[in-house]
Amino acid sequence: MMGPGTVDQAGEGCRKSQEGGPVANVDLVPRVIPELICSDLDASLAFYGLLGFTIRYQRPEERFVYLTRDGAALMLEQPHTHDRLYPHAELAQPYGRGMNLSIDVDDVEKVHAAVTRAGHELFLHLEERWYDRREDAIGVRQFVVQDPDGYLMRLTQDIGTRPRPR
Repeated sequence: MMGPGTVDQAGEGCRKSQEGGPVANVDLVPRVIPELICSDLDASLAFYGLLGFTIRYQRPEERFVYLTRDGAALMLEQPHTHDRLYPHAELAQPYGRGMNLSIDVDDVEKVHAAVTRAGHELFLHLEERWYDRREDAIGVRQFVVQDPDGYLMRLTQDIGTRPRPR
């Protein structure tokens, strides 16, 4: 079990093999995979395609897709029945109030350009930001955009670390 401040040595928070080492190759499965309810699966797929996600698998009859992007995973579902996992409260937009999902990318400017070219309004414009940690500060270039249902997506690119200001 990992304590506060420790890092999963299997790499990127992915599952370990039964032998205790990291699982090899592209079949790494993140330990947390958000599943977002959406009102229009096709519109959501177009949006997440702009962010660089691709379909790993889908169940069209259930209006469900599993998306991946460089180690990040996301599930989308457009419910068509009120089955066992359907929310008990009425769905009202914007969905996902109170959270944002951070997605690490290698080229945030490229993703930013695709999103703005497609006409999506930014929730937070592209910025450079430094966040203090215990011993240093980590820097990111980031922007935030809402998906078609109002979920906030924070796209970040690591720009390094520097000494923490004293």
